[in-house]
Amino acid sequence: MSTPMDISLQIPQNDVVLQQNDVLLEQNGVSLQQNDVVSELPLPAPQLPPTPIPPPMPDVEKVSVSVEVCLKHTSTARVEDVKCAVERLLENRSMSYVDGPIMVPQDDPFLEEHVQRICICDTDEWLENHDILLFWQVKPVVHVFQLSEEGPCEDLSEDGQPSSFNEWILPAKEFDGLWESLIYESSLKQRLLRYAASALLFTEKGVDPCLVSWNRIVLLHGPPGTGKTSLCKALAQKLAIRFNTRYPQCQLIEVNAHSLFSKWFSESGKMVAKLFSKIQEMVEEENNLIFVLIDEIESLAAARSAALSRSEPSDSIRVVNALLTQLDKLKSAPNVIILTTSNITTAIDIAFVDRADIKAYVGPPTVHARYEILRSCLQELLRAGVISTCHSEDNNFMLPSFFGLKERLSTIEVSEPLAKLDLCDQLLRAAESCEGLSGRSLRKLPFLAHAALENPFNCHINKFLQTMIATATRERSELPD
Repeated sequence: MSTPMDISLQIPQNDVVLQQNDVLLEQNGVSLQQNDVVSELPLPAPQLPPTPIPPPMPDVEKVSVSVEVCLKHTSTARVEDVKCAVERLLENRSMSYVDGPIMVPQDDPFLEEHVQRICICDTDEWLENHDILLFWQVKPVVHVFQLSEEGPCEDLSEDGQPSSFNEWILPAKEFDGLWESLIYESSLKQRLLRYAASALLFTEKGVDPCLVSWNRIVLLHGPPGTGKTSLCKALAQKLAIRFNTRYPQCQLIEVNAHSLFSKWFSESGKMVAKLFSKIQEMVEEENNLIFVLIDEIESLAAARSAALSRSEPSDSIRVVNALLTQLDKLKSAPNVIILTTSNITTAIDIAFVDRADIKAYVGPPTVHARYEILRSCLQELLRAGVISTCHSEDNNFMLPSFFGLKERLSTIEVSEPLAKLDLCDQLLRAAESCEGLSGRSLRKLPFLAHAALENPFNCHINKFLQTMIATATRERSELPD
């Protein structure tokens, strides 16, 4: 075979043609012909235009849900080790997220030894129409904590004067479960949590307070018995758990406002300044998060205009001036939150009201809240065996939530037994009969109903609910006009 000569090479777009005598190079193959001899020649890959790279798909936005892990009081495990173990547990579990406990797995000896309970919290912040969050929608945020069992410590005052404040190390065993027991409109508790998170974040990020103002002062007001003081304590407990990685030490200072008034003229203002100087010392520790609770703030921040209108020199004016001065000093501290309550907002000095970032009204419970409060009371009495159901196997008998009951009653085909629906209907009627009662009165109502029973040692839940409705009617009739 002779070697071909005078080769001509041409490269048009998308085609390569090599021709010499009877030699033909085609786009999709090579055909070499010479004297009935065919051989294949290698062909370079064609130069195709680059394929455009699609933009990255956005990640599905996940919901951050708090998972609280309470350690046993005997546990000495490192918080990080427990946190990692719980995160692995949540990764391996295709679960739905709804408020309530998660079973501590018995096949995990580490968690079994150190963890008292695992609980999903505050999912109602994200839920619409009371749906359930699925595991692929959730980014769990694990908070590990251990309850303090020390109890309150009283401030030792001089000259036999009453203690000016009580102090708790948070999170405290005394306030465990308090947040969950308080039932309000769904937005109230979440509003307080979000406010505190923003207040601490603005400080951490160094936002200029001259341009954006916030004082870290909360004022809860409303009629007596609506749980304002309990909500303040529960909020401090919750925030101590949520921010324990940033502030490993948390304290609640409950001010005894009445002890700050002296029998000696003009001494009360000095006593207020002395109290806040102690608080200032605690705040100077950067790893310490301090909550100051002042119940019935109107006793310390009484409206000065009322005293001036009576033309009376009053020591209360000096107290208000001292209080406002001390609050302004604490404004520069990043790790303190002031929680206050009042039954009479009209009696509070306007300068204090203006300093409060949040002024939230806490009113009497709605029918939804009344139902949930009474439901939780009944569940506890069933658990303790004080009242009973029809069947002995109903030890884990669970009454549906308010919204769960509404959904079941609205369906055409109800799968629940009629006896259970009748109980729920009675509980709903009991909640409706309690209109006007405070949350404090509602919590006492099951006890008063039990005390009214003819045979309190053998009480069926149906009879108990009937007695509770009658007791609620009597309590409402005895309310002052």
